[in-house]
Order: sequence, then C-alpha cells, then structure tokens
Amino acid sequence: MEKKSPIRISSISELHALLQLPKPVHPLISLTDNSQIAPAPELTDRPFIFNFYKVSYKSSATGRMGYGQGYYDFNEGGMMFTAPNQLLFADTKEEYHGRTVLFHPDFIAHYPLGRTIKKYGFFSYDTNEALHLSEKEKKIMFGLFENIQDELNTSIDEVSQDVLVSYIEVLLNYSNRFYKRQFITRKTINNDVLARIEHSLETFFTDGKSLTDGLPTVEYLAATVNLSPRYLSDMLRTLTGQNTQQLIHEKLIEKAKEKLSATDLSVSEIAYELGFEHPQSFSKLFKTKTNLSPLQFRQSFN
Repeated sequence: MEKKSPIRISSISELHALLQLPKPVHPLISLTDNSQIAPAPELTDRPFIFNFYKVSYKSSATGRMGYGQGYYDFNEGGMMFTAPNQLLFADTKEEYHGRTVLFHPDFIAHYPLGRTIKKYGFFSYDTNEALHLSEKEKKIMFGLFENIQDELNTSIDEVSQDVLVSYIEVLLNYSNRFYKRQFITRKTINNDVLARIEHSLETFFTDGKSLTDGLPTVEYLAATVNLSPRYLSDMLRTLTGQNTQQLIHEKLIEKAKEKLSATDLSVSEIAYELGFEHPQSFSKLFKTKTNLSPLQFRQSFN
C-alpha cells in the first residue's frame, strides 16, 4: 500500500474551507461546532499537519482520530490538544460532536502566553491520554467555549484580542488543573503504571541492557507502559513529586549503592555496568544526589 504524504494546512481559513465551514470571523482564531463539519475526503485516511493549535472536546463519535502511534475513540468524550507541526490523522468520514478552538501562534505571539504555552505538557500527549471531564468540569469548559464564541460574534475592536487570549489562557489553565485531577482519580491505574516502571527499570539492569544500550531513557520507560514521555513525566510529578528523569536517577543511585557496598568493583566498572559512557559523569551524579563521592560512600562501610 502506497504511503501518502501529509497535507500541510497553513491557515485556519484553509481548514474551514476543507471542512465546508463558513469563513472564520478572525483569520487567526475560530471556534467551531464539530457537528457542523462536513466530511473532508482530503483528510480521510491521510496524515495532515496544522500550522496552528487545536483544542477540542469531542464525543459521541463512531470514528477515531489520532496522532503519534495511536487512535482515540470518542464514545466516552474527551478533550484533546494538538500543537503546530504535529502529524495528525483520521480514519473515518463520520462527524464528531463537541466544540473546537483553533488559534494560530501569531495570535498569541505578543502576549506572555506566546512564551509560556510550551509549559502545557498536554499538547505533547498521545491520543489515548485525552482529558476526561466530569459533568461539572464540562460545564466550566463549555462556558469558556461560549465566552470565546460570544466575543468572536462581537464587533472586533482594539481589546478583542486581549479578551480572547485571556479566555484561551484560562481554558488551558483549567485543562492543566483537570489533568492533575485525572492523574489522582485514576490512582489504581496509575499505581499499576508505577509498578510496571519499577519492574522495567529493575529488569533493565538485571538483564544487562545497561551494558548494551547505555543509560535508561525517558522515552524507553514511556514505551514500556504505552504512554507518551510528557504524559508519563507529568503523571509521575503529580503522584510522586518526581518526573521520569528523576525517577531514573533515583534508581541509578540505588543500584550504585548496592554495587559500592556489596562488590569489589571499581568505580569505573560500576559506572560502565550502569550504562554510563564516562565514569566522571557517574561520579558527578552520585555526588549531586548523595553529597558523597562513590569512594567516600564505599569508605563509610569500612
């Protein structure tokens, strides 16, 4: 089967035309009712790339949307966030219900949000990591969608952009809050993830993968639990106070202490067994985490 090249959609107006929607009131921002979207053959079974941000609540769909390596089924409803230049795809011509806000980076470029939007990690989450809202949370989000729509329906003036950017920022901040709630309320599932991460790290060292593959990476751990690296780190930070890299470092120090106290291996040999390319890097990390050099730690047992 021939692999189709992605379609790049540069402007919100171009997307509106593809979806047979009215021309947006503002060229750099729009809010759409997903049920009004007409099937776009150009975007079916073919990847596409937006040059703008998309924040959607979608539900009651028989089809699927996806990016990265996975699809998301919208039967339960959920919010998804995509940033410019991400590869997106759909495998259905079915309509979705819900609302979608589209905004171009140029719209927020001269506001603080233009610099801080990268802190919202959910723009890097995979499709199976959508935000599921309670009824109360849904009312809050849909209230913000209505505020954006009302402002777009008002005559554009010199403060319209200020108002719209502030609504977008509030929408993103609530999304951040609700994701933190989701991490906590899905405690049973997330505890299982934690156990699988611990097992993955343990077997990484006991099976000798550190000798062949080097240090375990955030990407490696995320793949073992089928989560995106950013989602995993954000989840761990909420649940444990540590991100994935810090968890890896903690495991490295734990294994280093075991070898320093129970074997006669040199510091260099221990460093290589743990996956460090240079012993100096191992010694620096150990000193940073324990306030002792590896040799000082070993001597404390004598």
